Amino acid sequence: MSWNNCKRFGLFLICLPAALPAAAQSDTLFLPVERLFELGVRHNLALQADALEERSALERERGARAERLPDLQVGLRGGYAGRPTVFRQGLAGAYHPDAPDWSQNYAVDLSQPIYRGGKLRYAVRKAGMERSLAALRTEADAADIRLALLEQYMQLFELYRRQEVFSRNIEESERRLHDIRRMKEEGLITNNDVLRSEMQLTDDRLSLQRTQNDLVLASQHLDILLGLRETLLIRPDTAILHRPIELESYETYVGEAYAGDPDLKRLRMQTELARNDVALARSAIRPDVSLYASNTLARPVARTMEDLYNNNWNVGLSVSVPLFALYKSRYKVRESRLAVALNRNAEEQEMQRLRLRVHTAYLRHREAVQEVKALRLSARQAQENYRIMQNRYMNQLAILTDLLDANSVRLDVELQLTAARTRVVYTYYQLLRACGRL
Repeated sequence: MSWNNCKRFGLFLICLPAALPAAAQSDTLFLPVERLFELGVRHNLALQADALEERSALERERGARAERLPDLQVGLRGGYAGRPTVFRQGLAGAYHPDAPDWSQNYAVDLSQPIYRGGKLRYAVRKAGMERSLAALRTEADAADIRLALLEQYMQLFELYRRQEVFSRNIEESERRLHDIRRMKEEGLITNNDVLRSEMQLTDDRLSLQRTQNDLVLASQHLDILLGLRETLLIRPDTAILHRPIELESYETYVGEAYAGDPDLKRLRMQTELARNDVALARSAIRPDVSLYASNTLARPVARTMEDLYNNNWNVGLSVSVPLFALYKSRYKVRESRLAVALNRNAEEQEMQRLRLRVHTAYLRHREAVQEVKALRLSARQAQENYRIMQNRYMNQLAILTDLLDANSVRLDVELQLTAARTRVVYTYYQLLRACGRL
């Protein structure tokens, strides 16, 4: 086998693994960004846990409301009654009168709370706030998950574009190598240019192999997160890169963020929950008022032990005042007030962080837009520079190093342009996340 044939066989073995993943993943799925968000939210395990938390909070709220209902108890008791012993004089002169051997007792007790110092009302309110907090936590987690999915989705754009650029570059490198070999046969150049061109082609093929492997891995990662078959090769919707984006004023986005950011709304709800705890702590020092009623049917008569049924009933009002709570609960009230101040401070800190996040996303988006405009011009210039250097090399007016450098510059600019286009989309969605729109 000749040296050239050995080199070609080696290049074939190098590029063979790159072709296998693409062949193994022949099934492709076109996935718009809206479908990406829908599947991501539906199959995310963290959101499923948040949904369970919401259901748990709903049950706690129902339990708190049920505490306002009357308490009804029904008791049934029966058993063997031992013979009583009666002493005539002190502990002397004992005798056993006749008494029934079996006893029965049927009781119904009803208690209806009327006033608990606000405990029931504030407990129900607290449970409702906790359910709202769980819903806000789900909303915030869903927005974060959408943004994380979009970041991986944008990575697919870059990988597909990188694959396209490397494939085209390999075709041009093969044509250039063919021309260089012809020029070598004509004696116009040395074998050094042939070897360098072959090495460059090998590097391009290795880069293409790594890009294809990265594409398979990135697609498989999304398949797992979206609940899809892992062998599907996801193809993103390139139309998202060309959608017109109308940027509003910075203050408009800040105002929307203050009103719609789920994290800030959650902190505000926690502040209201702390205020409710203050009222709940105060209610501990107020009296409890309840209405009670009971009915008891018993046999035998407890006082005379006659074998007869005896029925008693009573209705009344129960009032209890927690005297010890008058000084014990004041510390709890102070603690709850400090919790309100602490939550207010957390709100203000979050507003500062939110304003910074909005400003950062706003500037990064504008920066990415300007970068795309600049790189478009650079891409045209790099393409023209490569064309000039190729003509100069073919006419023996430039060396191969200059041509390869021009090709490398063109390749880098094209990849930077793709990355800048994806950043335009991603930074805009970051801005939407900070404003509570995502």
